[in-house]
Amino acid sequence: MRLVQLTVPTGRRETILETLDDRGIDYVVTDEDSNRDYTAVVYFPLPSPAVEGVLDELQEAGIDDDAYTVVVDAETVVSRRFEVLREEYENGDVESDRISRQELQSEAESLTPTFAVYAIMTVISSVVATAGLLLDSPAVVVGSMVIAPLIGPALGASVGTVIDDEDLFFESVLYQIVGIVLAIAAAAVFAWMVRVTNIVPPGLAIGDVDEISERLAPDLLSLVIALGAGVAGIISIATGTSVALVGVMIAAALIPPAAAAGIAIAWGQPSAAVGSTVLVLVNVLSVNLAGLLTLWYAGYRPENLFSLGQTEERVRRRVVGLAVIVLVFAVFLGAITYSSFAVATFEENARGEAELVLEDEEFAQYQLLEFEVVMDQEYPFLGPERVVVTIGGPPGEPAPGLADTLHERINQHADDPVDVEIRYLGLVEREDNG
Repeated sequence: MRLVQLTVPTGRRETILETLDDRGIDYVVTDEDSNRDYTAVVYFPLPSPAVEGVLDELQEAGIDDDAYTVVVDAETVVSRRFEVLREEYENGDVESDRISRQELQSEAESLTPTFAVYAIMTVISSVVATAGLLLDSPAVVVGSMVIAPLIGPALGASVGTVIDDEDLFFESVLYQIVGIVLAIAAAAVFAWMVRVTNIVPPGLAIGDVDEISERLAPDLLSLVIALGAGVAGIISIATGTSVALVGVMIAAALIPPAAAAGIAIAWGQPSAAVGSTVLVLVNVLSVNLAGLLTLWYAGYRPENLFSLGQTEERVRRRVVGLAVIVLVFAVFLGAITYSSFAVATFEENARGEAELVLEDEEFAQYQLLEFEVVMDQEYPFLGPERVVVTIGGPPGEPAPGLADTLHERINQHADDPVDVEIRYLGLVEREDNG
């Protein structure tokens, strides 16, 4: 529910009150004596879905942008006529749950801080995320998402497009570009300082840190996070609900991958930064695409109906452009996903071959103690570099031909030759004389 406060221009009082009466809207009118071009102030409650239509109609009746129109939340309205009005507008569909176009624009603008604050908070969140990744601490990484100021620009571009506010659109796009660059640069500088000062152990392999490695080789499921964040973000602001948790979700799609890219650059592995950088870009584009489609589906249109055709064409072009770019990046992520699947399949098959070899009568006295596939660290398309097989058996040397057999059988499942390292442990059985 909303309470609308409206200043009535001179000569428009009767027209405006007749409009409210025709709609069955309760109102209170007070005289205005500020010696300006307004004769009264009218207050009236409205169901949230009715705000946009009523304000548009009042604007046609003579309310221009110079008049004051204030829309605030109303906790409770006790009125029989209001209940009838609410039943008229709240019919359970998507459009009946959303806030007005005017409120949406104000909400989108309020979610974006000043540029200085935005830049500082982005740098801080990126640095915190970098520390969390290097510490392999999910809790610290989540903390970095909470302070990231990304939800405003991420959703502002979509809002600006559908309501024909190009200033909001271009400002949001600029903020997003600057945010990505700042996040990666801040992460790279901080990670480099950490490395050269030996705050982390010298020789640390970033691929061995789980929180980092999973973002250096992202898979196709990462798209689900970004698309879900875009839809949830738009729904949260369009329905007037809290956006704090949704902001964390959007930051989850952007800040940790940007920090991972910065770490890879600081470690002198630019190829390792490719996957995480692509992940940041595809997530940004996916959030914008999902937000744009959700807003249009929710029924938001520009204020000026004469610009509706132009806006529809603009939305169509941007949706197609975003979809094509996202699809190209999705193919790249799909290739990484397939590479990960191929590695997992190889590991399963190679382990199976090792077990089958040791089940042969010739090698029945040996047992498989440990099996490990060592990756080549060629991000983002990882592949098996060598296989380490730890075998236990009678003291002494293993049977001749065991290593060659394992090497041959395991490499049957590899696209490229893989080294097979055999580690043999002699096992001694102790008799229990007790």
